[in-house]
Amino acid sequence: MRKTTGPAASLAAAIAALAFAAPSLAQETAPRATAPMTAQDLVTMPRLGSPATSPDGRLVAYTVTETDPASYTRSSTLYVRDLGAPDARAVALDLGGSASGAVFGPDGWLYFLSDRGEGGSTQVWRARVGASGVTGTPAQVTQTRASVSGFALSRDGGRIALYGDIARECPTFGCEGDGESHPPGPGDGRLYDAADGFVRHWDTWETPGTFGRVFAFDLANGKASGAGIPLDGPAGEGALVGDTPTKPFGGGEEIAWAPDGSGVYFAARVSDRAEPTSTNVDIWWNGLEGGEPINLTYGNEATDTLPAPSPDGKWLAYAAMERPRYEADRLVIHLRNLATGETRALTEGFDRSFGSIAWTPDSRWIVATAQDVLDTPAFRIDPATGEVTELDLMAGNEAHIGSVTPLPGDRLLFARDSIGAPPELFVSQGWEQAMPLTEIAGSRLGRLAPIVTRRFSFAGANGDTVWGQITKLDGVEGEMPAILYVHGGPQGSFNDAWSTRWNPRVVASQGYAVISVDFHGSTGYGQAFTDAINRDWGGKPLEDLQKGLAAALALDPQIDGKRACAMGASYGGYMMNWIAGKWPDRFDCLVQHDGLFDMRSFYYATEELWFPRWDFGGSYTQNPKLYEKWNPVNHVGQWKTPMLVVTGQKDFRVPYTQALGAFTALQERNVPAQLLVFPDENHWVLGAKNSLQWHETVFAWLDRWLGEE
Repeated sequence: MRKTTGPAASLAAAIAALAFAAPSLAQETAPRATAPMTAQDLVTMPRLGSPATSPDGRLVAYTVTETDPASYTRSSTLYVRDLGAPDARAVALDLGGSASGAVFGPDGWLYFLSDRGEGGSTQVWRARVGASGVTGTPAQVTQTRASVSGFALSRDGGRIALYGDIARECPTFGCEGDGESHPPGPGDGRLYDAADGFVRHWDTWETPGTFGRVFAFDLANGKASGAGIPLDGPAGEGALVGDTPTKPFGGGEEIAWAPDGSGVYFAARVSDRAEPTSTNVDIWWNGLEGGEPINLTYGNEATDTLPAPSPDGKWLAYAAMERPRYEADRLVIHLRNLATGETRALTEGFDRSFGSIAWTPDSRWIVATAQDVLDTPAFRIDPATGEVTELDLMAGNEAHIGSVTPLPGDRLLFARDSIGAPPELFVSQGWEQAMPLTEIAGSRLGRLAPIVTRRFSFAGANGDTVWGQITKLDGVEGEMPAILYVHGGPQGSFNDAWSTRWNPRVVASQGYAVISVDFHGSTGYGQAFTDAINRDWGGKPLEDLQKGLAAALALDPQIDGKRACAMGASYGGYMMNWIAGKWPDRFDCLVQHDGLFDMRSFYYATEELWFPRWDFGGSYTQNPKLYEKWNPVNHVGQWKTPMLVVTGQKDFRVPYTQALGAFTALQERNVPAQLLVFPDENHWVLGAKNSLQWHETVFAWLDRWLGEE
């Protein structure tokens, strides 16, 4: 059964809304302050990196990234902390140069990536580290021709897998000409063939013939040796051609050594003409004998990912979708008997989608995370029976749990964040509620005015229960204008989690009540709810947003519904364009970031074609009526709400021409509008200075239309 906190009194019995108080971490631990959080605070807030633990579970290493408040340059520092001493303090590691991607090896040394070597090439290094810090001089582990993007160590310490961008024809980890498209010349034009897959992906133009590849090397006395064995096998007819990790977002979680070091499991999708329309990621096995890899999931044409062998070597757990070409299908944990090859869907009866998999050291349990309503809790799964139990690791709401690492002695290390506070590390003993391990941003949050987040539910489209949240400054008197936050995806969620981009706390700190609604299509409510947006982009979701805004206003009389703006990115940006034509009289202003404006031109310019083909029942040619039914450009004649349009020129998912089209429509209709273009950003605004500019521009736009004269 799902854990909840105590219910608060409902102020909207007429709509049968349920409300739950969800105080932020700052509210729980810090005294009242008067300074509201600013964009500067958000941009310069320290950021916790992924933790790495020593094999004996005694030490944890993690990075903290700081942003200089004047220059906005970012720098990261590695820390180590003794988990066996409750009062131990984290010690900064002086590794003599850059260091990232750190993991402990079976030998107890800390392995990491650094570009300190000759020519600035990124290679693997290692250093002996103890609870008091570095105890020796860092030494170089690899010396390959190509830069190393990441690595994975075998459990026995005898081998290391390296990955990076390597030409498919190259038999070693790096050859002359890697990363070059070899155009016919004499100019610098890129030449692509229709028989190839992606031309560009996310924010990068493809380089024909070059792929993300993994090579396995012997490792002895801290040195990698040999030419390396390519996990994708020898080049030639019938060879596996594809990226590992998968692009653009795959990482080390897609590569896993067998516990005895005999081979590697890895995820890859074939790169060919069909790749832009395929979600068929498979799990492959290479026994390091120099031959071709074996496709273990060839029978499933949907996604298979997150290979995780049990420490005792008996089982392979992985996550799999059922429906091909659907990127938001439910991820079910499967279990493969490595002795017999028999596979079963372990969590088929549990209607949530798992995003991570980790085994306990004794192979007794699987610990996995999945969105559940507005939380992302951790679950304990019995591999023998498939029984799923939610773990109660936090007092109050679980909020967002991630980076889960089971440790010896029934301990669990994890990161937890919420709308109120960025990630911090916690340790649970015996599956009980956890104790905090770090305070990366706590002191800074303590100097800021606290916020409060209230959860509520209401009857949305088709009478279904729909959830939302209201975030506002705590203890502030007087009415607050409303901001309707619309998430992207569209199969996503504005759940109880920290964000460095679309952050409810920093917007609420400007004096607004931020209202988010997880409309039909959102994740964390069962697969049928997620599927409900299919072929209905402007239908049930808009109805949910309309009813959700009304429910929030009825629930909280402090919110001034007569002063309201709406904002969203990606699908949320699409919804801004849709609202401009279908709900034109409701809002004082709109903020549209990377939103889809014309569904026909979008279809022919985006890169991952499986996405619109699933959500709109085929290609534009196959189902033009549905694309036009939900096409914002067809309702430009009703546009009159002032709109701020934002785009990144490196956004290949929703190309910047969509923003130009919306802005042109606003200009032609004499609607007040602004256009903010970031030449070096993709679908997201990631640079520190650009993030600050984004927030200050958005806040000025909101104040222009909602501020009291």
